[in-house]
Amino acid sequence: MSGSRVVVAGGGLAGISAALALADAGLRVTLLEARGRLGGATYSFQRDGLWLDNGQHVFLRCCTAYRAFIERIGSGDLVTLQRRLDIPVIHPDRGVSRLARSDLPAPLHLGPRLAAYRHLSRWDKLRIARTAAALARLDLGDRSLDQQTFGGWLRKFGTSPRALEALWDLIVLPTLNLTSDEASLWQSAMVFQVGLLTDAPAADLGYTTVPLGEAHGARAAAALAAAGVDVRLNAAVSGIERRDGADVHVRVGGERLRASALVLAVPHEPAARLVPTEIHANAESFAHLGHSPIVNLHVIYDQPVMDHAFAAGVGTPVQWVFDRSAAAGLTMGQCLAVSLSGATAYAARPTEELRAMFVPELARLFPRAAAARVTAFYVTREHRATFRPSPGTLRLRPRATTSDPRIALAGAWTDTGWPATMEGAVRSGRQAARSVLLALGRERDLPTAA
Repeated sequence: MSGSRVVVAGGGLAGISAALALADAGLRVTLLEARGRLGGATYSFQRDGLWLDNGQHVFLRCCTAYRAFIERIGSGDLVTLQRRLDIPVIHPDRGVSRLARSDLPAPLHLGPRLAAYRHLSRWDKLRIARTAAALARLDLGDRSLDQQTFGGWLRKFGTSPRALEALWDLIVLPTLNLTSDEASLWQSAMVFQVGLLTDAPAADLGYTTVPLGEAHGARAAAALAAAGVDVRLNAAVSGIERRDGADVHVRVGGERLRASALVLAVPHEPAARLVPTEIHANAESFAHLGHSPIVNLHVIYDQPVMDHAFAAGVGTPVQWVFDRSAAAGLTMGQCLAVSLSGATAYAARPTEELRAMFVPELARLFPRAAAARVTAFYVTREHRATFRPSPGTLRLRPRATTSDPRIALAGAWTDTGWPATMEGAVRSGRQAARSVLLALGRERDLPTAA
């Protein structure tokens, strides 16, 4: 077994997870990454002496695969996880109200705080209880739920525009990267059932306390090296060939790597071009998953303006905002990271236009910001941040295993049952590693998805 080499194409969380699982099983692994760094869609960059993340990535307590991944790469000391879900939600006029859980079992754990939540009317709260009960009863085995939008389904229960913004979209938008009116009912139901309605601690929120480049990229590189994985950066795969009946040949520049198996852990559009049609007749359909953008604003103030570690906004274009001062290396003032999901309306706007729009909005939420000076304003745009989990896309997401058991697919866009999240990416990598191990005759101590 130790003589078999497996190639993993892609150095994001999916590829890293697959490579570690395969190396832990005793295989020789070569990981190819087209860019000059690891981490995929989660990375950091330096600007004017500050370390900034390309986006604010969070995880929940129910993200068991990602949390195990963090421990595996030695980053357990670089994340924080709430002891109990507590989200400050700020409205420019109504001020701060909190969505938090109590010690009651699910789904009652949200009841006390929801009853006191000022951003909903009394009638909204009554409707929400009935809607949540119906949502919990939806059968995720019924994939016809993927044929309608979550917003359309919510309106059947009398959901008001205010409730849509102040509760449902507050959760759907950052997890699915689409609004409730755009997102699939099936995928939305999965988010609420797994994250909020069946296990009280499931939605406790966590994030890295250092730049992602350190927590993911650097620590993963060290873990891969310790596991004996041959990591090759700036090595883009240009083609895949099946030869000799038992080997896979992977083209990288002018070189051909011969491997006993391949995990293809690249985004869905490159995968559609690279997957041989004879092993996946519908590979071209991967590209139809589309994209949904994420825009992040990094606002540097000359003094602290926000008292919360993070907060969500309603009644404002500001969706979620995090204090990233310590992670950025800022010694004076405050660095706020504003995360805008489903950001089609903002992705093409010039930086100065976004600054003119959002700096006043931040001052509406945080009064001290009106008297503070913005010393820097940076924008990161991820135009292809995730696929679009809109109605009809569930059937387009392929399973890890192809018709050739030597070639497996990985990526948050594959059929993990999860949205395009870090958890979905890690699960996909482990699923692909399991598929390859079985193809190579390894049937003991297989990795699980979670």
